Amino acid sequence: MIPRKTQEPSYWKEFQPTAADLEYLKNLLVERERPLSTDEMARALVAFRCRSEEERIARILSGGSLYLPQNSYQVGDTVFFPFLDFLSGQVIGVREGQNPQLGPFRVIQVAFPGGQVREFAAELPGHKLNEVSWEDPGPVFSPEELYDRYGQYVRQALAVRLEAEPGFVALAGHWFLKSLLVEISPGLLNVAEAVLDEAGGGPLPAEALIGYLDMPKEVHPELALFSLNYALFEDERFDEVGPAGRILWYLRRLEPAPILEPPARLQPRQVEYDHRLLDESLLNLERWLGDEWSEMVALPRDEEPVRIVLTYPHRRSGTLPLSPFVARVCPTGRTHRIRFVFRDEETGEEMPGWVVRERRFVYGLGEWYERHNLPVGAYVEIRRGPEPGVVLIRRRPTRPKREWVRAVSVEEGALRFEMGRHMISCEYEELMVIAVNDWAALDGVEERVRRERRSLADVVAEIFPELAKLSPQGTVHAATLYSAVNLVMRVPPGPILTTLVTDDRYTFVGDYYWVSRGRPGW
Repeated sequence: MIPRKTQEPSYWKEFQPTAADLEYLKNLLVERERPLSTDEMARALVAFRCRSEEERIARILSGGSLYLPQNSYQVGDTVFFPFLDFLSGQVIGVREGQNPQLGPFRVIQVAFPGGQVREFAAELPGHKLNEVSWEDPGPVFSPEELYDRYGQYVRQALAVRLEAEPGFVALAGHWFLKSLLVEISPGLLNVAEAVLDEAGGGPLPAEALIGYLDMPKEVHPELALFSLNYALFEDERFDEVGPAGRILWYLRRLEPAPILEPPARLQPRQVEYDHRLLDESLLNLERWLGDEWSEMVALPRDEEPVRIVLTYPHRRSGTLPLSPFVARVCPTGRTHRIRFVFRDEETGEEMPGWVVRERRFVYGLGEWYERHNLPVGAYVEIRRGPEPGVVLIRRRPTRPKREWVRAVSVEEGALRFEMGRHMISCEYEELMVIAVNDWAALDGVEERVRRERRSLADVVAEIFPELAKLSPQGTVHAATLYSAVNLVMRVPPGPILTTLVTDDRYTFVGDYYWVSRGRPGW
């Protein structure tokens, strides 16, 4: 049997595109005159590799003699060797063999490309290679079957290689040659800007813009759209905000300011700490808190809805944390900002939402938080909507009533905590709930902490006694401290927990509770 490399799993699992592959794909794009998806190109490449292999085998078989030790060869014969990957060479010499144990036989000298010369037995009937059948039954798996089995490896390797090739351009998983794109003039881009401006900034697909542009009629529609999308992508006035698989455009100057210049309160303070100082129990607490900047966030589960505890930075900014849990529900894409729609499950109201991937937050809920008067610590639930680009959101409503909860106020520039009755109409996490009496005053403390570069240890030292006085035992739960610290300093749980562990002013008393060291009775 003639072996074929394309039939071996390792051939595809270790697949790497060659220069010949790229040249074939360039010609394919020229021939089709339209962009092709990574899947289409990878599928064509598998067929090309299989076809090339069959052509190579046919060429070898037609241009020489199959080597078998029992055959006779003459100087000038071309011989190919199946066990040397069908390498062929020319016989340049024949001599008598010298091995009494084998009987009479001859030795041929074969010159291979590159100048190498090797010798092989000939006219030797007893050799085991004579028993191998080299009849060609053809390939076992067709290119289509091979692609079904190994296409994922080809797609991955091809996408990586094409990304590094300056001659190829990609949009939404489709590829074309940069040199063959339709030219989009500055005037046409100005028209596209005007259309988006009229639409309130967007989002609109290129299909909604191209009708206003004077594009050459002979150009394939898919190529015209691809060229327009690429020109918009290269122009800083336009922002691509579509979820994965869709291209949607928005005018950057009309996007909400917080997604272009995110609030400082959403960006974590860089605090050096050693995670190894936390035992598994504290690491589990950090996972449970689900902070988007944590190094120990638990892997997302499949259950929906996803429940989030609203911390102060997000309550104040009208955002949600883009933790792995939330990211699984919200639209994804390759762009930094993704536009979608929030839909209130209770009322059906729709609100524009934005995923800001590089800053790890989801924007668009400020008015919704205010309307429902959600406190810090409130539960918010989200799940995927019935159609793409929609995320369903709901609070967990309860009958409005005055609840005893901790509240924060500002006195002489410092935080003060007390227990009080506050009107609440939703479920909340008792360990993290905080009623805020004056949002603007908190902003001032937060700004001062940032401006003065106060250390985390100092902030914890100021807040801990205030929280401890709310408990008869003087205990403070680590989750409560995390919620309170984030009123004025954006810090994930890890550094806060490490501060409690390493600072000799605090003593652990079990169940994630801590007290000030030296407190009577402890």
